Amino acid sequence: MRYLVLALAALTLSGCATAQRYDAANDVHSLLVSIRDNDQATFDAHVDRPALKRQIESRLTAEGRKAGGDSLGALSAILAPALADIAGDALIQPQVFRSVADYYGYDAAKPLPGALAIGSQLKATGEGQVCATRKKDGPCLLVFTQTDGTWKLSGFDGDLSMLRNKGR
Repeated sequence: MRYLVLALAALTLSGCATAQRYDAANDVHSLLVSIRDNDQATFDAHVDRPALKRQIESRLTAEGRKAGGDSLGALSAILAPALADIAGDALIQPQVFRSVADYYGYDAAKPLPGALAIGSQLKATGEGQVCATRKKDGPCLLVFTQTDGTWKLSGFDGDLSMLRNKGR
C-alpha cells in the first residue's frame, strides 16, 4: 500500500512539472516573438529585468576579477561592478538575445515552433521555475520564473560571449 501511495505521489508531482512546462511555453513563445520582431515592450514584459541584470552583473564581475589576476585584482574588484552594471543594462535587449535564440536554432527567417514544441524542450527546476536546454539532458541555459502570472526570463547560464548585439 505504501508503494502505491508513493507511486501516485510521484505521478502527481510529475504531472505538475509537465503542466508547469507547458504553462511556461506560451510566455517563452511570446519572448521569442519579441526577440524575432525586436519588440522592446513585449520583451520587457517577459523579462524579470532586475533578476536577470543581477545575475549577469554577478557573472561579469566574477569574470573581471578572474581575468584581472594578482596584479590587477584590486582594480578589477573596484571597476568590475560598475562596468557590469552598465553592461547589464546594455545586454538585456531583444537584439542581444537574438544570438541566444540563434544558438537554440531559432532562425528569424523560419517560423517559430508552437508552444507545445517549446514546452517539450523546457525542464521544471523547482516550484515556479523552468529552464531551457539545447539538448534533452543538457544544462540549463535560460531560466524562467513565474512572476505575477507571467513566466519571465530571470537567468542566463550560457556562455556570456553569446550575449552580443546582432542588430537588425
